[in-house]
Amino acid sequence: QVQLVESGGGLVQPGGSLRLSCAASGSIFSIYAMGWYRQAPGKQRELVAHITSGGSTKYADSVKGRFTISRDNAKNTVYLQMNSLKPEDTAVYYCNAFDGAYDYWGQGTQVTVSS
Repeated sequence: QVQLVESGGGLVQPGGSLRLSCAASGSIFSIYAMGWYRQAPGKQRELVAHITSGGSTKYADSVKGRFTISRDNAKNTVYLQMNSLKPEDTAVYYCNAFDGAYDYWGQGTQVTVSS
């Protein structure tokens, strides 16, 4: 089992920045990849970015060049640095961990981009 705890969401103006954090605990040795998904009202949950244990990254086209995913293995934490935020980035952001067989999810953190 893997437990995930997110933090860092909030309200920000368009063009602003936020950094989300996701701390993992439990069977962290089994984690193959971690990532961030988001779900806006009335829309399906979508991948924002993920990073493998080897450091390979993948981003949604809509966030490339604006968002950066990184991980601190010593702290078992994954970060999502979000710059140049747009109103369409407004959503609940969920941390995800995949151990090759199961997906684990955090509780979600709200990000609202509005003036």
